[in-house]
Amino acid sequence: MIEYPDGTLHVGGADDELAARIDRELTAFNNAATGADDEADLSVRVLDAGGDLLAGLTGWTWGGRAGINTVWVRADQRRAGWGGRLLRAAEEEARRRGCTEISVASFSFQAPDFYRRHGYTDTGIRDGIPGGHVDHHFWKSLVHDPAGVLRLVALVDLGSDAEAGRRYEDTVLALLDRHAGRLERRLRTGDGRTEVHVIRFAARAGLDAYLADPERAALRAELGDAAPTTQVLEVHDV
Repeated sequence: MIEYPDGTLHVGGADDELAARIDRELTAFNNAATGADDEADLSVRVLDAGGDLLAGLTGWTWGGRAGINTVWVRADQRRAGWGGRLLRAAEEEARRRGCTEISVASFSFQAPDFYRRHGYTDTGIRDGIPGGHVDHHFWKSLVHDPAGVLRLVALVDLGSDAEAGRRYEDTVLALLDRHAGRLERRLRTGDGRTEVHVIRFAARAGLDAYLADPERAALRAELGDAAPTTQVLEVHDV
């Protein structure tokens, strides 16, 4: 315990009361900030013939998005197809609730290839997991064919007026969402004149629509020769 003039700081272990209070406070804050107030838990349970737990999944839905927290299959039933059934059941329930995408994370010693086989796309990793492992983060569209996901790396020269180029990129990148696109990473060189964007589209049609977006075209026309120039590469995970 540490005493401060305006409060006392306590450090401890599990605190169910604290966790519940913070959850309520953050939920209220998030709902007020976004206007989405439909947060709900999601679970799938499988029982064997004797009524014992065979497999299960927990997750959440909120604001048209879904997430998976945990997936588990009993050791004697692994490779029997239960993992895929859990995922399909969770995805179908998420669709029923109006969700358009779902996300999950998996340590490298768990099941990253399992999620890839079921149409989930890597969106990033967090290293430093004990034993030299990493934490893989995945995403999947619930309304588009996962096989059609398109990932791009864009190398952007911001042009002679780098500040104007940055403002342009701020504006046009905000248009991605209307075309089922998502900016995964935005990086900038130290001199501020070049950026690298990692972008994902749910389908190639989204990229085509983004490139033809009249608002984007008007902004480029307004900048003229000072508009950023971009080299685009299609990439995939290896």
